[in-house]
Amino acid sequence: MKKTGLFLISTLTLHSMTHAQLPTAPKAAIKPKELTIHGQTRIDNYYYLNQRENPEVISYLKAENEYLEQVLAPVKSLREKLFEEMKGRIKQQDESVPYKEGTYYYYTKYVTGGEYPIYCRKKGSLTGSEEVMFDGNTLAKGHPYYNLGGYEISDNEELAIFAEDTVSRRLYTLRVKNLKTGQIYPEAIPNTEAGSFAWAADNKTLFYIRKDPQTLLGYQVYRHVLGTDPKQDVLVYEEADNQFYLGLYRMKSKKYVAIASDHNGVATEYRLLDAKTPTGQFTVFLPREKGHEYDIVHFANKFYVRTNWKAENFRLMEVTEGKTTDRAAWKEIIPHRPDVMLANMDVFVNHLVLGERKAGLTNIRVINQKTKADEYLDFGEPAYVAGIGYNPDFNTNVLRFGYSSLTTPSSTFDYNMDTKQKTLLKQQEVLGGFDKNNYVSERVYATARDGVKVPISLVYRKGTRKDGSAPLLQYSYGSYGYSTDPGFSSTRLSLLDRGFIYAIAHIRGGQEMGRRWYEDGKMLKKKNTFNDFVDCSEFLVKNKYTSSDKLFAMGGSAGGLLMGAVINQAPQLYRGVVAAVPFVDVVTTMLDETIPLTTGEFEEWGNPKEKKYYDYMLSYSPYDNVEKKAYPNLLVTTGLHDSQVQYWEPAKWVAKLRTMKTNTNPGQETQLLLHTNMEAGHGGASGRFQALKEVALEYAFMLNLVGVQQ
Repeated sequence: MKKTGLFLISTLTLHSMTHAQLPTAPKAAIKPKELTIHGQTRIDNYYYLNQRENPEVISYLKAENEYLEQVLAPVKSLREKLFEEMKGRIKQQDESVPYKEGTYYYYTKYVTGGEYPIYCRKKGSLTGSEEVMFDGNTLAKGHPYYNLGGYEISDNEELAIFAEDTVSRRLYTLRVKNLKTGQIYPEAIPNTEAGSFAWAADNKTLFYIRKDPQTLLGYQVYRHVLGTDPKQDVLVYEEADNQFYLGLYRMKSKKYVAIASDHNGVATEYRLLDAKTPTGQFTVFLPREKGHEYDIVHFANKFYVRTNWKAENFRLMEVTEGKTTDRAAWKEIIPHRPDVMLANMDVFVNHLVLGERKAGLTNIRVINQKTKADEYLDFGEPAYVAGIGYNPDFNTNVLRFGYSSLTTPSSTFDYNMDTKQKTLLKQQEVLGGFDKNNYVSERVYATARDGVKVPISLVYRKGTRKDGSAPLLQYSYGSYGYSTDPGFSSTRLSLLDRGFIYAIAHIRGGQEMGRRWYEDGKMLKKKNTFNDFVDCSEFLVKNKYTSSDKLFAMGGSAGGLLMGAVINQAPQLYRGVVAAVPFVDVVTTMLDETIPLTTGEFEEWGNPKEKKYYDYMLSYSPYDNVEKKAYPNLLVTTGLHDSQVQYWEPAKWVAKLRTMKTNTNPGQETQLLLHTNMEAGHGGASGRFQALKEVALEYAFMLNLVGVQQ
């Protein structure tokens, strides 16, 4: 018996489970379909699984769910225990730190047993009477899924735009509520974008984005006046290029309503409208230009511009109103630095605050614009994440920011930018006897096969031995320039306390190490992402953080693509893999522009209608590269209503793996499991507790494979 952390891992149990014969797995019918392009024909035996309304397809998905329950029957009680354990760490009656905007203090709270947040406010002071704006638990009644997609308060503080999704397709219905009377107005505008709406200054005109219900792309901006028929709403802007994503918001200064067009890391364009003239014309801040990304903050009579114009890692400039289209009038404030990426910014009456990335870590920089004094906040941990919070008020010297690390729960601070005093307002309370001093975090670097140093953040319970005996879960995402920062997770404690080490591999395709890190992990360099992950795994094994028979990998969505590519490249490295809502049928999906969000992805993966991209994508697409060989144990999850990665991609992948994987003989079998949430989409179950059941499933799958059943 080996003792790791708090729980015993039995080698006897591990041996006996490995050689137990699994129940008979379902098999999807083979119905070959020819797919021809560039003079090449691929045969897809499971193409028909994209028929969401087909009873045969639904029956197959349900059969897979039943099979999963049969295979994991030995750990049914463990799943229940994990769920209760993770739920037990959550403070059920909880409240966020209030922030002041206008004359009100806004906050959210949870009540005991409540799945959803309650959105509240108090006028004048925190001792004022509480107004409940939206009770998520009441709104969710009768719906298996519910999501409140943000809200926006009118200038007179009496009205609120809000958006609801009850299907998990990210098609929101926009409504308006009178916060004084409690009345919800009769207007119900379907197929809108969550969070992308804004009031004009007249308290009766609002703007919103309409989405194409087929592709799910937001492509039109409409103006609506309260009390009028939404069918008469005025189209104020239509995006003609279906590779651009639209956003809409009211700027912090409240002077402008802004439309943001973003070409997925390739180009940006803003259009602005004075909020006091809602029937006016939106004007372009600076016309779009391939390769130029920028974002803007308005203050007084000028704009601050974060731009990559002649600055790969971005620089900060300012320009006076009315001169924005003349880049000769732009003045540099913070120059480009090759080793520091300017990630974001916030502006106050006397201070400028910058969010920066250096050596894979986040930093907050505060500049006094009067004295020019410049400082970085010190956090004192090897791996952490810190970020500028929500600061709606210009006229303050207090910065709200958030902080977390692999061992420090999510914390909210106020920082006086003049006195340098840092005040902890709230730290996530973790119940169940949590003590951060029982855990250790590390930051190490693996050398990739091309010589690049890849950071790895690790956390484990004190006393966990680094002699190869500990199970380890390695997580990554590695796409879209999204950085996976080393933050805290209370659910993760259920693995750490059972002897697991948890590792985040900060692979290329993210932006942890600057913009070049992203550029070197996309398009025709995408394989760097997969290679980095495998090389990090080999580093962790070589340095005895774990061994191949106890190494697990996990990724979701584009990280699920990563999982598929990794097990095709190096299946022998992993004991088990969790692929959540995985994007695995890359070529077929990217050739189908009717599938949601395809066209906007061309600058991430390439357009396979061009042969060079087709050939490259085909060379790594997990579904197309399944071979007759031994694969590791695999848990694949999806949602029937997934709007980002359609359910049929993972379903087809599992069906093909069933016929191709060679380790199927009694005594050599590996688990291949598919779980479809029949009521949810890309984000899984809604509600703070229901989502934990999916985490419990993932953890039980892995713990089962290393002999932990308690």
